[in-house]
Amino acid sequence: MTALTTKSWLVHETPERLRFKQPFLLDQEIDFAWLLARLERLPGVDTVRINRLASSVIFHYSGEPEHRKKIAIFMHRLRREDVPDGKSELPELPELFPMLKTVGIISISPFVSPAIRKLLTWTNILPTIVTGIQTFVSRGVKIEVLDAIAVGLTAHKENYLTANITTFLMQLGGYLERLTEQQSDSLLRNLLQPDIGKAWVEREGVLVQIPGEQVVHGEQVVVGPGEKIPVDGLILDGNALVNQASVTGEDLPVRKEIMDQAIAGTVIEEGKLRIEARHVGEETTTSRIAKFMQDSLGQRSQAQRLADKQADQRVYLTLGTGGLIYLMTGQTRRLESIFLVDYSCALKLGTPVAFKSGMYQAAQSAILLKGAVAMEKLAEIDTVVFDKTGTLTHSHLQVTDVVVLDPHHWDREHLLAVTASIEEHASHPIAEAIVRKAKEEKLNHIDHGEVEYIVAHGMNCPVNGDVLTIGSRHYLEEHENITFDDSEELIDRFESEGKTLLFVGLSHEPVGIIALQTRVREEASKVVEHLHRLGVKHVAMLTGDRLPKAKAMAKELGIDQVFAEKVPEEKAEVIQELQNQGRKVAFVGDGVNDGPALMTADIGIAMPHGAELARATASIILLEDQLELLTEAFEISQNTLNLIRSNYRLAVGVNTFVLLGAAAGKLSPVVTSLLHNGTTVGVLVRALRGA
Repeated sequence: MTALTTKSWLVHETPERLRFKQPFLLDQEIDFAWLLARLERLPGVDTVRINRLASSVIFHYSGEPEHRKKIAIFMHRLRREDVPDGKSELPELPELFPMLKTVGIISISPFVSPAIRKLLTWTNILPTIVTGIQTFVSRGVKIEVLDAIAVGLTAHKENYLTANITTFLMQLGGYLERLTEQQSDSLLRNLLQPDIGKAWVEREGVLVQIPGEQVVHGEQVVVGPGEKIPVDGLILDGNALVNQASVTGEDLPVRKEIMDQAIAGTVIEEGKLRIEARHVGEETTTSRIAKFMQDSLGQRSQAQRLADKQADQRVYLTLGTGGLIYLMTGQTRRLESIFLVDYSCALKLGTPVAFKSGMYQAAQSAILLKGAVAMEKLAEIDTVVFDKTGTLTHSHLQVTDVVVLDPHHWDREHLLAVTASIEEHASHPIAEAIVRKAKEEKLNHIDHGEVEYIVAHGMNCPVNGDVLTIGSRHYLEEHENITFDDSEELIDRFESEGKTLLFVGLSHEPVGIIALQTRVREEASKVVEHLHRLGVKHVAMLTGDRLPKAKAMAKELGIDQVFAEKVPEEKAEVIQELQNQGRKVAFVGDGVNDGPALMTADIGIAMPHGAELARATASIILLEDQLELLTEAFEISQNTLNLIRSNYRLAVGVNTFVLLGAAAGKLSPVVTSLLHNGTTVGVLVRALRGA
């Protein structure tokens, strides 16, 4: 056990390469995926390779002395206890040895006897033939069977040079395919393995440093310059410039201050923050991203299933063409060339690589797409339904009116200051909006007694020898006997404008009313227009507002249809009604009561500050509170599907041309293999680069 905790040491280096010995890599319980992702995030690192059996870590890096120093320090400090346990395996690396062996055989063949040349060739192609036999026995006629027949026939005719060159081209193609797959997986690895790091937490009045995943809900975390925010939470004190690129893809740091939301995994560049932990451990944004992406990778789209089916069908096309041409001509050379035409690699591998690239591109733009299925469905959407609040309007409330009902004893500023001082102790959206408004107006904190919470109703608090009551009209009138009947006209006007009302009373007398409202997003009309340009034929809005107000807003934003005065339970019914009309519907929402609608829709899209249930049931999550991300998600999905279709046409077109050339006797086995493998690599590179 002692050997597994020994420090690592540098055993070899070149200007841009470092190799470290790390004894604890022999421990099979290590989460190698986590470790690989963590090492790849070190400054200046290009690629990392872990050789478990040799207990080695190989870095390819920038060559800069500063980066070399940071890598060396990290490896020197790395301990087994720093790496979590897990069952993840190291990615299988493409092997160069088979190709080098084949090149060696080709090089020495002219200088050895025919018997030795024959032995070397058959030894070299034996793995291909064995693979073909095993494939035929276990899976039937697949491309591996045709490859085995092709090189076997060539060697049987004693065309050893051709057999070896063909084998080399097949090995090269396979190497490049595995390399491309490895690169597409590495695109997503950092998203799948978030690194929260350490956290400074205030416990019993003392700051202590603990692993980020051990922070408890409600604890206060202090984060300084250069440190990573370990939790999702509410900023209680301080201001800072925060780099959110790892989560949202933003190039520039964002200013964060009191009452703003902090996101786990982001880094403070300047300043200092005290944050109340609201989401910890697996509940944080970065952990949800990891789980979301991990769940997504296992889902297969219709395009992938179709590609696999067509690839398998074309094996029989190749087999049938080869048999027919041989019967007509009796030429085994043509048969060898035809059997080397392989549609399946480009079709089967190009599609998932393109989807992974699209998912990565979306994640870098602060959009989480739940895999190929979500991307494919989103590209086919013709109807988008917005739940108005939090989507077409901003998610956070704003104070619009502070009305004093007892002007002889109160003024507007004092009412707002007292209410904000008490609401500081609550965490709901109304409280946050009132506190934010008081800070904007630079109002002083008002001293008060201990706050008494009445769940789902409001709060009572001693102020200057009396008790101030804050809450809903129902609570103040029914429980505290404070009537607002004299303000009925004002209340009706506010409610007709769709405003949320908070009532304030003192000693059985009404004191004031605070009205709050979400405001329409500035970009909403442009987003609706952009959706129409992208092929969305129908945009609708769901709201509980009265019909005249809803219609006016819809006209302003260019929305085609309004479903007004709808209670939450009716949302899913509206979606179902549109689907019954033959529409493919995407629903955009963020509330707890949006869950059924998000699940009923063909695609559910959740806004970033929505309820946990909304995010759990959605197929797509926007991580930034920017509605433009919705149109970007559409574009990425449509472009990815277009790329897949384009790659399909390229693979089928070129391979069909090669098949015809081989059938006509115009292409030798070597040229056929070269053209086929070149096409496959071209398709994979296009898929990896993305749309």
